[in-house]
Parts: sequence; structure tokens; C-alpha cells
Amino acid sequence: MNPIEHFEHVFEYNELMGVETLHPLVSVIDLSQARMIRRYRHTFGFYALFLKDVKCGNMIYGRQYYDYQEGTIVSIAPGQVAGVEDNGELFQPKGWALVFHPDLIRGTSLGRNMRNYSFFSYEAYEALHLSEQAREIVIDCLHKIRTETEHAVDKHTQRLITANIELLLDYCVRFYERQFITRGCVNSDVLIRFERLLDDYFASEKPRTEGLPSVKYCAGQLHLSANYFGDLIKKETGRTAQEHIQSKLIDMAKERIFDARKSVSEVAYELGFKYPQHFSRLFKKATGLTPKEYRKPD
Repeated sequence: MNPIEHFEHVFEYNELMGVETLHPLVSVIDLSQARMIRRYRHTFGFYALFLKDVKCGNMIYGRQYYDYQEGTIVSIAPGQVAGVEDNGELFQPKGWALVFHPDLIRGTSLGRNMRNYSFFSYEAYEALHLSEQAREIVIDCLHKIRTETEHAVDKHTQRLITANIELLLDYCVRFYERQFITRGCVNSDVLIRFERLLDDYFASEKPRTEGLPSVKYCAGQLHLSANYFGDLIKKETGRTAQEHIQSKLIDMAKERIFDARKSVSEVAYELGFKYPQHFSRLFKKATGLTPKEYRKPD
């Protein structure tokens, strides 16, 4: 496996691609105009969004492999490992790249809202697949951003660039939501497997040995990133993944509390609580009754 290269600054990536740096903190690149490059694995000190118009082969994102198809957007946050295995050959990239440094968005609306664009933490196999119409919208936004970088910097430059990046990312949110809807059957399967996973978890010894299941754990068992999994569950059900876990936990607790052979503390430990009082507080918050009150007959 080829070594990981790190690019801290936008100009370093521009140099790799053989394009001029028009703005120190942001760049929009028509990849068909870039130089031919070797495939490589990398990390960035900036955000990157790639729209690919050519099949690139097996892309590595973290420890996963993804068959990078045409018309795909992949978004990469600073510090994430991504790239394509080097086969020793040069290739001509095609499509578009938007890279922007965190310093560009500090103190802006985009900077305050960046955490809402959770797809920057999605795994590559959860990439956004665009229709032709969506692709045209994305490219139009990229053209507007690039036009601003070609102008002399003035007091409006940062606001206009960040506003157009924010508009582009808002469109990506819309397109992802549509993708969730069109993949309804796949999403339903994830929900079914999520329920089965929780049933199996609480039926095993894992709560005693590993504690309560986290959203990250469940996502990993379903081979999804935590952010993508959380967004999918929220979109499909209106509830967060954590709320689903707690709901399952309370249902299990209600069943076990009625076993008079077990104390409330034993039930708490069986369900993964380190401290029974934490279990009692959560149970009362969910049901309005303490476990002991719930157990008592009227």
C-alpha cells in the first residue's frame, strides 16, 4: 500500500494538480485541465469536495474500499485519509474539485453551520450519486465560486465565496435526502438489521461486559459511518439513533423488571449500566415511574 501524503495548504494541492493559486484559502479546479498524476493516498488540512466524471478504480477512504463511479461526489474533512491505490501509471483526472481551508470560513455563517454538513464524515461508499440535473446545479455553484476567486480580493470576496460554498453544500443536503428516499428499500433493511442487532445485543452477555451499545458501535456493526447511520435513522423514523437505543433499552427493562427473582440493581447490570441509580433515573424519565414503582401491582 502506497504511503500517505499530507497537504496542509490549498496552494500545495494546486501545485500537485498543476494549476495556478488564485486565492490562498480556496480553489475550484476543472480536473480535466489539471496535469496527469499518479494515484495516491492523502490527508488534507482543508475541506475537499470532489465531483468525478471518470471511474477512478478502488478508492480508499479510511480503511474501506469504494468503487468510485462517474457522477459521484465525495466530501472529505481535514485529517481524513482518502485516495486511490497507486498502480504505477499516470492518469488524467476528470470532473471538479473544490478545496477550502477552515480559515476561510471562520466567523462566517458557513463556519457556524459546518457541523450540520455531516456528509463530510460519511464513508466513501456512502457517497452522493448525482442525477444529470443535480450535476448541472453543482457545477453552476462551482463556476460562481471560481469566478469570485478570479476577481481581485475586496471586502465582499469572503462573504460571496463562503455564501456560494454554503449554497452548494445546502444543495448536497437536499440531494442526499432525495437519495435516502430513493433508497427506501435499502434503508428499511438497515432499520430491520438495527432492530435485530439491538435484540441480539441485549440478549447476550455484551451489556455486562461492554456496557450500553453506542450509536457508533451499532453503525460499525451495520458497516456504516456513525453520521450517515444517524442521518438515515432520523430521516426514516423522525427519531435519532440514540432515541431508538434508549427506547429498546426501556422495553427490555420493562420486561425484566417484572421478574421478581431479580433486584432492580441486577436488571440494571444486565442491561449494561455501571451504576443502578443511572438506570433508575433514565427509567423514570422515560416512564414517569421508578423501576420499583413500575414493578408494584396497583
